[in-house]
Amino acid sequence: MSLPQAALVFVVMAPGGVFGLLALLWLFGWVPSERVLSRITGMAFAACVFLLAALLWTLAATGASSVSVTFGNWFAVHEYRFPLVLIVDRLSLPFVGMTIVLSGLIGQFSATYLHRERGFFRFFLLLHLFAFGSLLAFAAGSFDLLVAGWELVGITSVLLIAFFDQRPPPVENSLRVFAVYRACDIGLLVGVFAMHHWAGNASFANGMPLITRAQATVVCIFLLVAAAGKAAQIPFSGWLPRAMEGPTPSSAIFYGAISIHAGAYLLLRAQPLLAHAPAASVCVIVIGIVTAIYGTITGRACADAKTSLAFASLTQVGVVFVEIGFGWRSIAVAHILGHAFVRTLQFLRAPSMLHDYHRMHSAIGGEVSPTGKHLEDLLSDRTQQWLYRWALDRGHLDTILDRWFLYPLLQLSRLFAKLDGVGRSAGAKRRLDSSISMRSPAEQGVE
Repeated sequence: MSLPQAALVFVVMAPGGVFGLLALLWLFGWVPSERVLSRITGMAFAACVFLLAALLWTLAATGASSVSVTFGNWFAVHEYRFPLVLIVDRLSLPFVGMTIVLSGLIGQFSATYLHRERGFFRFFLLLHLFAFGSLLAFAAGSFDLLVAGWELVGITSVLLIAFFDQRPPPVENSLRVFAVYRACDIGLLVGVFAMHHWAGNASFANGMPLITRAQATVVCIFLLVAAAGKAAQIPFSGWLPRAMEGPTPSSAIFYGAISIHAGAYLLLRAQPLLAHAPAASVCVIVIGIVTAIYGTITGRACADAKTSLAFASLTQVGVVFVEIGFGWRSIAVAHILGHAFVRTLQFLRAPSMLHDYHRMHSAIGGEVSPTGKHLEDLLSDRTQQWLYRWALDRGHLDTILDRWFLYPLLQLSRLFAKLDGVGRSAGAKRRLDSSISMRSPAEQGVE
C-alpha cells in the first residue's frame, strides 16, 4: 500500500476507529472526562486534516486524478460482487475535506456549548460515527459501499434529533424523520439493485455501469427519490423543521453543511447516468425549482432563527439540484462548499446573531427594513394573505405526507408485525408438537 493510499484509509477510518474505541470503553464502564474527550476529538480530526493535505499535495505533484484502495470483495454470490473500494477524485475530495474540517470545528465548538450537558459523551460518540458514515459515503468506490455510509448518516441524524430525550417532542420528531428516511432510502436500494440486474455491478471506480437510456432513466428516478428524501426536497420537506429539535451544533453540521448535501452528492456521482437520461434530469430541475420557491416563501413566515436558517438551506439546496440537472457539475460543487461553510457559521452564531440584530435595531433608532419588499408590492393584499397562511402551515406538506405516505407505511408495518407474530406462534406450536411426539409413550402417559 502506497503512502497516498494509507493516508486515504486513515482519513476515512479514523473517526470510525475513535467511535469504536470510545464505545468499547463505555461498555467496560469507563467514560472519559470532557477535557479528554474533546482532546481526542481534536487530535483525530487534526491528524485527518494533515494527512488529507499531504494526499492533496501528492496528487498535485504527481498529476494523478484519483487515489483508490481496493480491499477485495466483502462477499460474492455467483455474478454478484460487493466490492470494498475507497476512492478520492475531483468530485469526492472536496466533500471529504469539507466533512473533516467542519466535523473538527463542530467538535471544538461543542466542547464549550455542551459543557456539563448530561449527554456530552453521547453527542461526541455520535459525532464520530456521523463523520465516519459521511466519509465512507463520499469516498466509496461503489454504490454498494455508499449505501453503508448513507445509512450511518441517517441513523446518527435521527439519534441526534432525539438528543434531548427527556422531552417527548424531540423523540416524536426523530421518529417521524426516521420514517421519511427509511421510506426514501428504498429508492437508493432499488436503484442499486437495478444497476446490478442490468449492468452486473454498481461500481463507479472504473466508470459508470453501462445501461440503456430507458434503464438509466429508471435508475436515476429511484436515486432521485433517495436524494430528495435526504436533502428534504419537495415533497419530503416537512421533516426539516422538525429536525431542529436537536442541539445547535448537530443542526449546523447536519442541516447546514453535510447531511443535507448528501443527496446532491449522490446525484453528482450519478451525473453520467443523468446525462444519459434527459427525463430524469428534467425531474431534478423541476424538483429543485419548486423546492427553492417553497423554501423562500415558507422561510419568511418562520418565527425562530434555526427554522428560518433551515429553510434558507432548503432553498440553496434546491438551486443546487437545478445546477445538477443542467449538468453544471463544477458550479454545483463550488455552490455546495460555499453554502456549507457559510450556513454552518450562521447556525453556530444564531443566538449571538439575534443579539446583534436587536443591538443594531436599537442603534439606528427604528425598525430594520425587511427584505423582499419589492416582490411583495407585485402581489395583491389577498394573494399575500393567502401565501402567508400557506407558509405558516408550511405548504400543507405534513398533511400530505401523513395521509399518503406515513400512515400507509405505518399500517403496512403493523400488518407485517401481526404476520410476524402469527408466524412465531405457529413456529412455537410446531416445536411444541414436535417435542411431544419425540417422547416415549410411557413419558406421555406419566404426564
